[in-house]
Amino acid sequence: MNIYKYKWKDENEKILKRLVSEDEEEILSKKRAKELFDEKILEVIEVGSFDGLREIHRFLFQDCYGTAGKVREYDIQKGDTMFCRAMYLEDNLKTVSKMPENIFDEIIEKYVEMNMMHPFYEGNGRATRIWLDQMLIKRLKVCVNWKNINKNEYLSAMRRSVVNDLELRILLKENLTKDIDDRNVFMEGINQSYKYENMQKYSIY
Repeated sequence: MNIYKYKWKDENEKILKRLVSEDEEEILSKKRAKELFDEKILEVIEVGSFDGLREIHRFLFQDCYGTAGKVREYDIQKGDTMFCRAMYLEDNLKTVSKMPENIFDEIIEKYVEMNMMHPFYEGNGRATRIWLDQMLIKRLKVCVNWKNINKNEYLSAMRRSVVNDLELRILLKENLTKDIDDRNVFMEGINQSYKYENMQKYSIY
């Protein structure tokens, strides 16, 4: 199985309700990501809750999936990783939303737990990395400088975080920046975030 692709019941694209091709998805959702920053939309989205993450996902992928911002109804997995069963998502998302986010370790723990929820059929990583940065900005006045984080190191740390998030905490802590209002930091971070998902044909600029 391709470890970078999701697998869900019947592997049916109709479940995702894809509206455009993957190439068009990259272009359109990067355009929306740019709007999140340039139009200050992130400033009015709730930080640290699933409702906030859902709004980020809905905004990013509104042109791409008919299921943008909607909680999945089927179980999914990526490689050997099985994410939260769909039947338990509603209750578990409430629990994760209530997790503390006051210090760095708490924020990363919350991020890891939300990753294990994987509440959407597609676009979880891209939306959740933005969600993570918003917690770091609000609580610690820093964000992740994603452009400096190697794809393989990040994906390895994420896979291991299911058992132990120490590797991920070290990796992210070594790549924090105080340049939270720097447009280039955000835009380059989006490009890198998409690179993690093997989407790098088009630059956000």
